[in-house]
Amino acid sequence: MNDHSMLKTGAIESEEIVPDILSMRTVMVNIQMIGLPSSGDWVLVDSGLGNFEEAIAEAAEKRFARPPVCIVLTHGHFDHVGNVKALSDRWGVPVYAHRNEMPFLTGDEDYPPADPSVGGGLMARVAPMYPHKAIDLGSRIRPLPHDGTVPNLADWRWIHTPGHSPGHISLYRATDGVLIAGDAVITVKQESALAVIGQEKELHGPPMYFTPDWDLAKESVRRLAELKPRILITGHGVSMHGDEMRDSLDRLAREFNRLAVPDHGRYVNKDMN
Repeated sequence: MNDHSMLKTGAIESEEIVPDILSMRTVMVNIQMIGLPSSGDWVLVDSGLGNFEEAIAEAAEKRFARPPVCIVLTHGHFDHVGNVKALSDRWGVPVYAHRNEMPFLTGDEDYPPADPSVGGGLMARVAPMYPHKAIDLGSRIRPLPHDGTVPNLADWRWIHTPGHSPGHISLYRATDGVLIAGDAVITVKQESALAVIGQEKELHGPPMYFTPDWDLAKESVRRLAELKPRILITGHGVSMHGDEMRDSLDRLAREFNRLAVPDHGRYVNKDMN
């Protein structure tokens, strides 16, 4: 299979970014399977929208013929944890997340409600329908190590990239410059249903309707741009790579207030614009 090739995995469209990373889209949200199919352990990053447990498990069995050693969450929003309970129980594996994300994954604290007033399209207008309640993963959930290492992924480091959520993380592999950014940046205008359906490739900040801290989001994008990644994988949209991606990421970091922050909204600090 060639790099960046597209294929159908059951009912899910998939993209093999590099030989050891398969990105799969559950309607509008991506998950990643990290590991070589032929040997060794592998890790699932995020779990997508709900009701995809069987499709994900079948794809994992076909690709690896074994369960992952763990699940790592970039954050706990509903569209990234939709299958995490079912899959972690099915496979009997732990789930790791940043300690600042723990309250939302132990049932202790709900996320702030989505903000439909940010505008931008249908996906934003219907945002009040999106779940924002905490889930409880019980004994399965564990905090990521303090030192930035990622369990069972020796070449990877996690980077705290808050703003979209308090404990949002991105994953980076310096050996080949692969960045899994979660929702810190995305490659589709997530507020627009038409853009989501067409998967129109364009770099954006985090989804406007679900980002409560724009100051932290801005700093997180700056931190990611400083990495100068070569390949960008995001929670929404297709992968980007090369000069086009780096130029877009640098521009987003420089002009974040203008390009990413909505003109109005419940969580918008007017002084930013």
